[in-house]
Amino acid sequence: MARKALKERIVTVPQVKEALEAIGEEQLDQFQRRSLDYTTKFTKVDSDKVDLIIKEFVETFEVDEEEAVQMVNAMPESIQEIRVFLAGGRKIIETSKLETILSFLNKYRKKE
Repeated sequence: MARKALKERIVTVPQVKEALEAIGEEQLDQFQRRSLDYTTKFTKVDSDKVDLIIKEFVETFEVDEEEAVQMVNAMPESIQEIRVFLAGGRKIIETSKLETILSFLNKYRKKE
């Protein structure tokens, strides 16, 4: 039986991890287990803060939600890496703004 999506939305890696964990590992198929393994290794922020981070990122830096989600998924660690995400053919972004973005990301970066 084919399932129909009720709505589509962009989600972060931590949100995928949380959804898969909610199903329960014993209920997951092979693909879902691989996805859970990936999300466990590459989650770079706490899942309980993701919605707040995305909302604050969009409002503070005037980027769209998709850009914010990609930044949270990758959590770039340098100004050069941030430029890659925000370059997209748009105007040049001042270094001071990039430094502010980096400070913002560092504030929420998961401590290892």
